[in-house]
Amino acid sequence: MRQNWEADTGMPENRASVTESKEVRLIGLIADGDRHAFEILYRNYFPRLVKFLNRMTRSAVLIEEIVNDTMLVVWQKAPSFNCSCKVSTWIFAIAYRKALKGVRLLDEPLDSNFDEACLDELQNQPEQDVMHKQLQGNIEQALDALPVEQRAVVNLTYFHGMAYGEIAEIMDCPVNTVKTRMFHARRRLRVLLSCYVEGR
Repeated sequence: MRQNWEADTGMPENRASVTESKEVRLIGLIADGDRHAFEILYRNYFPRLVKFLNRMTRSAVLIEEIVNDTMLVVWQKAPSFNCSCKVSTWIFAIAYRKALKGVRLLDEPLDSNFDEACLDELQNQPEQDVMHKQLQGNIEQALDALPVEQRAVVNLTYFHGMAYGEIAEIMDCPVNTVKTRMFHARRRLRVLLSCYVEGR
């Protein structure tokens, strides 16, 4: 099956991104039980899902578990994929639902990327790097303060380049709900970051 995949697509298995049509082909092969096709899809989506889940959950404990749970569903449900949406929309929707459950069951507060453990590192860096780290830390803390649904909308829009229509499919809600969540998220972020902006 490995030789057939490479011959049919004309692309090496280690290529970083796979086009939508090739992702659909991968899903078809996975539906037939092709483990090599699953490995390709897993490698392609692992970094994207980790980035999404890190910004959504802020929990290293949850991220790997959710990625694995998500890809297990992909493996199990591949035969039911009907191309009614993009493969990426389908996979991110699974990850989003898994993450929502994980965040709501999480007993501990969300971690922040910018904590006291970073201060020593910052003190040894040039001023510009320190300011960049501080800004990044403030943004991360502001995002962490958003409700999880608003955080997901900001995440998918700005860090994954998705349109509101695709986000609505992932979150299983109307487009207007996505717009409303973005409106409230932006307003809240302006308040949370106002001190930093005014300080500059």
